[in-house]
Amino acid sequence: MLKKALIIAALSTACVSAFAVDASQVEKSIELKDGSTLYIFKDGKMSMEDKFGRATRMKKDTVMETKDGQKIMMHGDEVMRLDNLLHSGHRG
Repeated sequence: MLKKALIIAALSTACVSAFAVDASQVEKSIELKDGSTLYIFKDGKMSMEDKFGRATRMKKDTVMETKDGQKIMMHGDEVMRLDNLLHSGHRG
């Protein structure tokens, strides 16, 4: 019985750590014209936070405009990756 409980605990720890994201994975964040923020991860994939602080789904190759007028094309849609990052301090 104890052996089964230890196996379950070990597997659940491995599953949780597979989804762990820390701020060091973000290469840079860019403010967009509409008040949202674009996050670019070190692997080149991107995710967007809306003006209310929620991770938002974007279609691939969507063109976004930065506050200074530059155009950026969306590559990747890392919604869950950003959601974990935004809420990492709120979970017990």
